[in-house]
Amino acid sequence: MMTPRQRWLALLNKQPADRIPTDYWATGEFHAKLLSKLGITDTQAQHPPVDLGSARSTDEILWRRLNIDHPRGVGPRWKLKAHPDDPQADMWGNRHRRIDYGTGSYDEFTTGPLAAMTTPEQVRAFRWPDPDDFDYSPMTEALHHDDGYRIIQAGGYEPFLIYAGMRGMEQAYEDMLLNTDMVEAALEKMFAFFFEHNRRIFQAGRGHIDMTYVAEDLAGQTGPLFSLEIYRRFLLPYQKRMADLARSFGIHVFYHTDGAAHAFIPDLIHTVGIEVLNPIQWRCPGMERETLARDYGHLVAFHGAIDNQQTLPFGTPQQVAEEVRQTAEIFKSCRWFCAPCHNIQAVTPVENVLAMYETAASLKSPG
Repeated sequence: MMTPRQRWLALLNKQPADRIPTDYWATGEFHAKLLSKLGITDTQAQHPPVDLGSARSTDEILWRRLNIDHPRGVGPRWKLKAHPDDPQADMWGNRHRRIDYGTGSYDEFTTGPLAAMTTPEQVRAFRWPDPDDFDYSPMTEALHHDDGYRIIQAGGYEPFLIYAGMRGMEQAYEDMLLNTDMVEAALEKMFAFFFEHNRRIFQAGRGHIDMTYVAEDLAGQTGPLFSLEIYRRFLLPYQKRMADLARSFGIHVFYHTDGAAHAFIPDLIHTVGIEVLNPIQWRCPGMERETLARDYGHLVAFHGAIDNQQTLPFGTPQQVAEEVRQTAEIFKSCRWFCAPCHNIQAVTPVENVLAMYETAASLKSPG
């Protein structure tokens, strides 16, 4: 039997695993429902945790019970409580509020600090996050005690999502056509922060970090959110440099983009150099599993692909199991991590999720 870390690294290194590796993404509401259904409570966990490797948290109990190969995430400690210029804002100066949608809630941006700005000089003068605001030593201490059972994920980069919060979603997209100097100034500042921040994270990891996330949602349900030309101008060069930084530390690059992102995949693979593509929303045009397997299955590992818009929330356990088996067959010559295609939603029956993991655990890993 392989450990979760061995399964992940086998696929990342283009080697066979003993079974299909699995992962778990869920909303807080569903996660609480799943723990309750399985009778996993805080009283079963160690408090405080002994260390990163042996801590019996409720999450770790869940993952082991369902044979989930979820990574362990580590990060530095932010030394501030809020943005220096706004005690109600996060480190980017964004304020948030909870939006209730009936069966749960999401944290959404409300006001952003760049919304009223009109010049790139104002953008550059804003008080941007500083790596010196973070303490990286807790990472080193935690990883010193890691038992190596799960892969370690640390660091990340998703700047346009942050810019959309700081500027306002509609204005952020308009800027890419009408106010290019504004978005360029902001992205330059963000990259400078993230590059040094991630460098310090990777340095603090001292060879224990296996994977990092590089992300940006490039597409919606039916097509791209912006043109390939705009992507190549504003986002691609920075993504490549961030991925190059990770590789210089021997760290694998996991990439997330929702939607019908087929047009961007060649650049992501051949220029950025991603190794894992997530979340594979195969009902979106161009993201059909057969197409991805044929065109890119020999170049990148796929992560996700179990539909959480129809099958998981509204199907039966039998239909979920069949989708897992069908996906395994389509990806039989590829490397695939079985997981929901984004966060499992609160309305999803627990039985459907159990069927997903039980079926995946019974299947030999493709590739």
